[in-house]
Amino acid sequence: MTDARIAEGRHPFGDGRTLEVRRLDPDRDAPLVHSWVRDERARFWGMTDSTEEQVREIYGFVDSLDTHHAYLVSVEGAAVALLQTYEPAADPVAEVYPVRDGDLGIHLLLAPSDAPEPGFTERFVAAAGAVVLQNADVRRVVVEPDAANDRALDRARRTGFDVGPQVDLEHKRAQLAFLDRATLEAMAAGIGAVGAGRS
Repeated sequence: MTDARIAEGRHPFGDGRTLEVRRLDPDRDAPLVHSWVRDERARFWGMTDSTEEQVREIYGFVDSLDTHHAYLVSVEGAAVALLQTYEPAADPVAEVYPVRDGDLGIHLLLAPSDAPEPGFTERFVAAAGAVVLQNADVRRVVVEPDAANDRALDRARRTGFDVGPQVDLEHKRAQLAFLDRATLEAMAAGIGAVGAGRS
């Protein structure tokens, strides 16, 4: 199985700013994450009705696993995203597609913003991709957004993911999509971040 951990620490964001990745602290970060997942725009995350204590319990459970990991990602000290990585072979998704050696599963929730920055999402995905590339085990990224989440699916297509089949998971009809390492490397090279991270 692929080790699903990614490099914590400071990394280039591609425009002179710094991206910081740290393991999510369930106790400390629950209030912030709760404010994000309760937002209507995060409805496909499936936690809009969760209490802060439930968020703390959920991420406490994730934190106890060796196969699933949650990270809080910041740019210049401002928290901008919740990034989760996991080993598909140790996840229910393994029941609906043939997992390959080197597959890394990812869930990404971008924080709400009062002042959206043009091009931010694309730059963020490229910078986060460069961090993922530091894990030499990763050969392919796998995502499985809700099939009704047009925004996420459009972002995946624009990023270069190959769209696979729709599958039924426990809580949703999901759209599988795959991004191979070579495409990820080309995308990260575009911001000059490949190999430049430090942890």
